Amino acid sequence: MLQSCAVGPNFVSPEDTSPKAFKHLSQKTDSVVNLRWWEIYNDPVLDTLIITALRQNKNALIAASRVEQARANLGYNNADFGPKFGINAGVNKGNVVQGIKFDDPLTNYSANAVVNWELDFWGKYRRGSEAAKAELLGSFYGQRTIQIALISEVAISYFQLLDYKTRLQISENTLALRDSTLQIIQHRFDEGYTHIIDVNQAEIQKAITQISIPQFKRLIAFTEHKLSVLLGKNPDSMPVLKSLQEYELPSNIPAGIPSELLQRRPDILEAKQLYRAQNAKVGVAQAMRFPSISLTGLLGLGSDDLSNLVSNGLGWSVGAGLVGPLFEWGKNARRVDMEREMARQSLLNYENTVLEAFMEVENALIELSTLQDELIANEAMTAAASNASYLSRQRYYQGVTSYLEVIENQRQEFEAKLSYAENYQLLLSAFVKIYKSIGGGWVSPEELEKYAQQKAQEENVDQIDIGELIYEGQIVDLNLTEAQKKLRKEQRKALNKQEREARKQARNN
Repeated sequence: MLQSCAVGPNFVSPEDTSPKAFKHLSQKTDSVVNLRWWEIYNDPVLDTLIITALRQNKNALIAASRVEQARANLGYNNADFGPKFGINAGVNKGNVVQGIKFDDPLTNYSANAVVNWELDFWGKYRRGSEAAKAELLGSFYGQRTIQIALISEVAISYFQLLDYKTRLQISENTLALRDSTLQIIQHRFDEGYTHIIDVNQAEIQKAITQISIPQFKRLIAFTEHKLSVLLGKNPDSMPVLKSLQEYELPSNIPAGIPSELLQRRPDILEAKQLYRAQNAKVGVAQAMRFPSISLTGLLGLGSDDLSNLVSNGLGWSVGAGLVGPLFEWGKNARRVDMEREMARQSLLNYENTVLEAFMEVENALIELSTLQDELIANEAMTAAASNASYLSRQRYYQGVTSYLEVIENQRQEFEAKLSYAENYQLLLSAFVKIYKSIGGGWVSPEELEKYAQQKAQEENVDQIDIGELIYEGQIVDLNLTEAQKKLRKEQRKALNKQEREARKQARNN
């Protein structure tokens, strides 16, 4: 009866109002989240940057510390379930004892062991423990949210760095071409074949390109410094392995079905756990309106002479007490109202987090599709502008057209190349945003089991050790039952034994 009695509302999972399909997703996709999705870019430098950031980024370390803080808070709350033991020792001297005055002062020595146990009759401590457990899970999901955001920010910043380096190279190549053009025009002017205005226009075009070079160098430095801080280091230069166009664009979008988003995105799971914690706190507040029942005990020694303290024998007492509020002008009732409204706010925050999550996925999908269309147009424009720039220069050297045509076509070619590079970078970043919006880079234990089964079927084996699919901190045992933990431990032992026997057989062979 005592275990079942707990005042306050029991937690009810919020209603699922997910759409049946994403609005801007036309193709059928795999619902299993890609583990370590950044490896699709096949860049060991990017892999190293991300792993380093996960280990050393200060915000990630703070989030990990919050998990440990929440874990300690759970132990702190669970400590209230058992009895509390204490010790009390003292000496007292005076001529008044229990209101009776004596002529001579008396000295009293005492040493007691005290135990006090407040029965959790109304479920105050159980609700507090429930809230602490939910906060622990919430802190874990909060850590995952920060990790996913960190992975995405590192990848996007890395692609921006490649973009600025590419545009710097375009600017330097264009500067070399315009410098060569200026020398040719200067020579034609010296020979009397053209006017000074053509020389001035060529000088202006060269200066325009020169201005862009320090701008991109500045952006490169800023991006390198940002990446350094994301990696938990002092601002420094960053290595790159490939140029921007050497990256192949991913062919598929693992967005999955909308209902799985609620089980995949850690910020949604975090908001749900925070709602659960606040719902439990309503029960704590309601339990505080009822009297608390305590059992107390005392075992100790007492004497008016220190030398006789032990010889007097042990004294003891036991008792039970009931303490509760009677009339406090509605203070305790208002506490319940406050916690109930905070629980309502937590529910609304959860619902808003879900809405924003679906909005992020839809925005990422439409951004991806439109950037792909832009890239096709930019590619065509760059090819046409380069050809027009070349032909206009040839026409000018042959005296067929004015230098104004050359200037305009060179400007269009320069802008088209810069626009294409930026478009390519935005498209690579859009794929990153897709994975971020669906909670990529982190999976739940259920999804990991599903992925392990899929990999086992692909490799035609009975099972795959889940530990091989996990990189550091990728899964938490809080969501697993004891049976699941034991099964996984036995699976790892069996696989390790098989590996040892295989290596021994290989050595014998």
